[in-house]
Amino acid sequence: MIILPAIDIKDGNCVRLFKGDFSTVEKVAADHMETAKGFEAAGASWIHMVDLDGAKEGRPVNQHIYEDVAAKTGLKVEVGGGIRNLETIDTYLKSGVERVILGSAALKNPQLVKDAVQKFGSQHIAVGIDAKNGMVATEGWLEESDTDYITLAKEMIAVGVQYFIVTDIAKDGTLSGVNLKQLKDLRDATNSNCNIIASGGVHTIKDIRGCKELGLYGTICGKSIYKGTLDLKEAIALAEGV
Repeated sequence: MIILPAIDIKDGNCVRLFKGDFSTVEKVAADHMETAKGFEAAGASWIHMVDLDGAKEGRPVNQHIYEDVAAKTGLKVEVGGGIRNLETIDTYLKSGVERVILGSAALKNPQLVKDAVQKFGSQHIAVGIDAKNGMVATEGWLEESDTDYITLAKEMIAVGVQYFIVTDIAKDGTLSGVNLKQLKDLRDATNSNCNIIASGGVHTIKDIRGCKELGLYGTICGKSIYKGTLDLKEAIALAEGV
């Protein structure tokens, strides 16, 4: 299993939210590059980055920051937020970003996801499934849908998607533990026919152990690292079985 330390960007700053609520924005680090290099020094091979401004506006806003991290560190960069067309995906991938995340587009424009997988390869495309009470939320979590998260995952698998970032919005930024039941239900429903990345609620090394025991592909860690309840180096060692 891989560990993906996270940096969310709003107004150019490294921040975290509580349950996806933009009114709870909290600056957690002074500099994105210093933070990314710290993750790399701890042994991380990936970094998960989200353009919160982009998610709200439906277009890239902080693109230069992700390209900067891709160019100046050895980390593989995974980026989401405001990616709504093939041109944006192409620009990100050509700039050195390894994987882009399609969130709202997966529900509202499934043809885009299908086209992206076919054009760029499934290894470079992930679908972010953000759920509130099991139902998918979109547009920076500001809109709720009537689509069940498992239903959406199956539809995306059918068009070639292999990577999913699965977030329980009620857990995100709360340090209350990951929703292992939601993750297990998705794993079982898809017959492990996809790579699931857990997101939201990671608190301690116990959460990393739980995700690994489920056989997940990866786990995203954000606030737990910044607040010191999870040691990144220890998490990576456990996840990778070192």
